[in-house]
Amino acid sequence: MHQPSEANGLKVALISLHGLIRVQEPELGRDADTGGQVRYVLELASELGQRKDVRNVELITRQVIDPRVDPQYGQLEEVIGPNARLVRIPFGPKRYLKKESLWPYIDFFIDQMLVHFRRHGLPDVIHGHYADAGFAGAQLSRLLHIPFVFTGHSLGRVKRQRMLLGSDNQASLEKRYRFQTRIEAEEMALETASMVVTSTNQEVQQQYGIYDHYQPERMEVIPPGVDLKAFCPAPPEWPPPPIATEIGWFLKNPEKPVILAMCRPDERKNLETLVQVFGESEPLQEKANLVLVMGSRDDLRELPKAQQSVLNNVLYLIDRFDLYGLVAYPKSHLPNDVADLYRLAAKQRGVFVNPALTEPFGLTLLEAAASGLPVVATNDGGPMDIIANCQNGLLIDPLDHEAIEKALMRVLTESGHWDEWSANGIRGAREFYTWKMHADRYLRDVVDIVNHAERPAAMDRAKSRQLPEFDRLIITDLDNTLTGDDQSLAEFIEIVKNADHIGLGIATGRTLDSALSLMEELHLPRPDVLATDCGTGLHYGQNLTPDLTWQRQIGEAWQPDEVRRILDYLPGVFPQEEEHQSEYKVCYEIDAAVAPNQTAIRKLLREAGLRVKVVISLGMYMDIIPVRGGSGLCLRHLLFKWGFNPEQVLVAGDSGNDAGMLLGKTLGVVVGNHGSELEYLRKRPRIYFANASHAAGILEGIQYYQFLNDIVIPNDWTE
Repeated sequence: MHQPSEANGLKVALISLHGLIRVQEPELGRDADTGGQVRYVLELASELGQRKDVRNVELITRQVIDPRVDPQYGQLEEVIGPNARLVRIPFGPKRYLKKESLWPYIDFFIDQMLVHFRRHGLPDVIHGHYADAGFAGAQLSRLLHIPFVFTGHSLGRVKRQRMLLGSDNQASLEKRYRFQTRIEAEEMALETASMVVTSTNQEVQQQYGIYDHYQPERMEVIPPGVDLKAFCPAPPEWPPPPIATEIGWFLKNPEKPVILAMCRPDERKNLETLVQVFGESEPLQEKANLVLVMGSRDDLRELPKAQQSVLNNVLYLIDRFDLYGLVAYPKSHLPNDVADLYRLAAKQRGVFVNPALTEPFGLTLLEAAASGLPVVATNDGGPMDIIANCQNGLLIDPLDHEAIEKALMRVLTESGHWDEWSANGIRGAREFYTWKMHADRYLRDVVDIVNHAERPAAMDRAKSRQLPEFDRLIITDLDNTLTGDDQSLAEFIEIVKNADHIGLGIATGRTLDSALSLMEELHLPRPDVLATDCGTGLHYGQNLTPDLTWQRQIGEAWQPDEVRRILDYLPGVFPQEEEHQSEYKVCYEIDAAVAPNQTAIRKLLREAGLRVKVVISLGMYMDIIPVRGGSGLCLRHLLFKWGFNPEQVLVAGDSGNDAGMLLGKTLGVVVGNHGSELEYLRKRPRIYFANASHAAGILEGIQYYQFLNDIVIPNDWTE
């Protein structure tokens, strides 16, 4: 069991990678990646940092250096509050990228975090927010043996289902949103997490429930809080705020009550329906003005196409129904204007409306409630829980125009109900949705998880160095990478023997005995590092000293007999001979024409509750290994333990077994005779596809990176 010091308390690492996060005046609604998640993680970090049982909170995000955004996002650190800081990690291109474009660089972030943790110490818990940070946090958790918590915020499988309704262009949606990559990342996060923090019961049952790794006992419904200092009713003598003047320019009668909608122009937010309902309803137009706060924009043409489409549709509907003077749609607003907009609408006895097709939580509903503004909201997700708790408004079917009109008219015309809903919202926000309540429940569960976790193996640094002193390292696969070209192999061996500053590592799917036998046959020198059995065994030096920390952590949840029970009798799946099997590896040959594909096999194992990795090599070999094994984690354990700079490590391989170690900040070489399963890496940064095959391909890669001299990285692709 691992217990943090009672005197010092927990060290928490919160990871939220995409979007733009800054401490002062975060730019919410700037684009699809700067929504409620930004405020959520900032306020969670701030609240945790004020707790006596928390010694340190790091909110970790991506450094962005881009003239299109504020220079603040290039600063490496900002203070959030007591014991809490925002840390920006550089990875991938310096410029700002949308979240769908970050996936090729997540392994770079993982390598950067290993350096960060080595310098600043390990946290007691890692908490990943959204799929990208879920993937990164899960990998770090598996590698460092640190408990992991996951919050999805929104889920790819749910979004894909809803977007496919009425659309047959699945390929286009996949290209745009990278659903397959995102969903697999979410599955990995769910598989690894000791706790999954959700906002609503509906999110647990109807959203997480459709995932293979859905485990109800790990789900905790802990609704986010609302900043009650910022969002509160206006005092009696409250002067109109500056934003009121800006809105007034649009309106003939600015004193009328306001129907306020505040969200980014996203098709899921259903703004076009709201404008159409307003345009078709004379009673609504007589009673109220419509105010649409749709983020900030400098030039509509520079927005993403999906947002341009929504805004153009909104403007078209305003023109079609001749709503000029009745609808306000300010071009921009300051972060401080948001609270004033709620107060202004409440002062005018208006209503806040959220007509979204799907709403995971709906933080704006809490902000409106705390400000005393009644709400009309979609009957999906978070709004159902919020209105059930706060009793501060009405739920509507977001596709039912008549129901939306009736609900808005009820709030605007039933004065007694308006007063009741307003008072209920103020009281309910304080009773059910404070950050103190959230942190109380969060820490109760996290402390219990940490107290029952094993001591992280990575805390045990090597007492004596078992590796020679060299400033760079070549790690290569054995079969079909080193083998197959005797002349080039001999040249490679000469290079390694004559370069004292270069260490040699072998990473192979073979067992230890089999690998040693082949190396002797090839007259290879004994490597400095030998990783065997698909990255589940790790040994050092002439004496093959085993890495005991790697051995200790590799076997978590490993059930090889259960793996065999499920896979041994599948069609087209044939167990390999006993000599190929090992303690942490179950091996098969597969007939791809008959056997289920990799996705189906992974699903079978997941449904059986088995936490494993499925590795396909050369289209005919399949290895099942523990979830904490594999060439990628094995390599990163090595780098973390011995403090190697990944940019001075060249890795070479030819098959799916090598994919994990080829990704990230190391210098990758894929030899010319590689298996087709590695083709997906062709456009990844720092992975060079050699023209030459076998050992000649490694030599080509050494020349490409000038690895023997002053290393260059022509394929960094960071700009």
